[in-house]
Amino acid sequence: MITGCEAARNRPLTRGQGLSNKALAAVRAPVEPGFAHLKNRRVLGKVRTDPKWVTALVRALLVLTNREVTR
Repeated sequence: MITGCEAARNRPLTRGQGLSNKALAAVRAPVEPGFAHLKNRRVLGKVRTDPKWVTALVRALLVLTNREVTR
């Protein structure tokens, strides 16, 4: 699991940490709008079923959302 690094006032990011943050942002950027859209619709708030089915549901919803956004 890769997490981003935060700079503090007295400790700026190193070059490697900055590059790591950019790489992480590049991977996350395409899917962030889809997750935000799902959160706004509150689709996942009331799901009470098998987690395997929820994973398939989320994947399908993200595909549909991405198709809608790219139109």
